[in-house]
Amino acid sequence: MKGEVSIRVRYAETDKMGFVYYGNFATYFEVARVETLRQHGISYKEMEDNGFLWPVLEFNIKYFKPAYYDELLTITCEASLVSSTRVVFEQCTYNAEKVLLNKGHVTLVSLHSATMKPAVIPDAIMKHLKSKE
Repeated sequence: MKGEVSIRVRYAETDKMGFVYYGNFATYFEVARVETLRQHGISYKEMEDNGFLWPVLEFNIKYFKPAYYDELLTITCEASLVSSTRVVFEQCTYNAEKVLLNKGHVTLVSLHSATMKPAVIPDAIMKHLKSKE
């Protein structure tokens, strides 16, 4: 499963140096994951309404270059490792010149909302996650 989203940097997301504050990339990555799922017919809200939660187990990112106010960024997202209860998304941020600004990975774990115990990812979602598109 692959996808991407464009995000324009807002002034409030920058720090005193004029760079996008590093913590905002966690939000940008989340937007890209949710929209990638949506592009593949998976509604995060419907998944939660059906009793499944996908909290973040691990978040790692390496920064190469800064992003700046008003830049149009492209955040890519690809499900790279899928097990019955976990999904790893590889994510990258590029500027308009297609320069790689950072890359990272986010591991989500599937839980039943009622018990907060691990939950097997439903087959209907699993087939999309393992898709090469």
